[in-house]
Amino acid sequence: MAKTQGKKERPAQDATLSNKAYRKALFQLHVELVKLQEWVVQTGRKVCIVFEGRDGAGKGGTIKAITERVSPRVFRVVALPAPTDREKSQMYVQRYLPHLPAAGEVVIFDRSWYNRAGVERVMGFCSSEEVEAFYRAVPLVEQAIVGSGIILLKYWLEVSEEEQTRRLESRIHDGRKVWKLSGMDLKSYSRWYDYSRARDAMFKASDTDLAPWYVANSNDKRRARLNIISDLLARIPYEAMPRQKVTLPKRQKPEGYEDPHYPFRYIAERF
Repeated sequence: MAKTQGKKERPAQDATLSNKAYRKALFQLHVELVKLQEWVVQTGRKVCIVFEGRDGAGKGGTIKAITERVSPRVFRVVALPAPTDREKSQMYVQRYLPHLPAAGEVVIFDRSWYNRAGVERVMGFCSSEEVEAFYRAVPLVEQAIVGSGIILLKYWLEVSEEEQTRRLESRIHDGRKVWKLSGMDLKSYSRWYDYSRARDAMFKASDTDLAPWYVANSNDKRRARLNIISDLLARIPYEAMPRQKVTLPKRQKPEGYEDPHYPFRYIAERF
């Protein structure tokens, strides 16, 4: 990383994090995410979170862990498809700008404008001149984003060669994951060092004091999710908002209502 002066030793970890311990920690983080949601809605704040990393780094699972207990009307996930011919003719970042958060929203980009610095560069979908133009422009674009009042957080999920191989191989043999493995993934897998060079150049150009990159070791998916959620909560100055005490009202009396004995088409109880 551009701002790193020396490689720090990671703290020793237990061999495994049990599912029970993971769910317990995640429960508490979900409570805090709900507090964040209420703060964003009531104060009209705007939050944008960018997730980048190699295929199999765990972006999707992390995003799911963040969003599974909050409202999709507040936490919006943006994962854009390949650009159309019209979008290809636009200013590069133009198609991403309409998806930035408005007041009371948290927007999560599952891959973002940094596609140009990653997959588009490595797979030859853009010219070297276009990549260099992106490197010059992106700090200015992010300066404008932050200047508009958006809290911008950028996370890079770092996975080892061995762990990426294990995860992509599991997609081949696990019927639940086959949809996650595309021809592009296979081509990308073979270009590990091209992606390493692209990542290094991207950090050099866009790891700024105004919009820094935060790197998460994602070899352990459970720990990565907990660490990332904990980190983003620590970087947003939210606070618990006052709430009225809620009591369920009494239900109305039947006042003559009777079960109609309608022949409902119940589904088979196979479990």
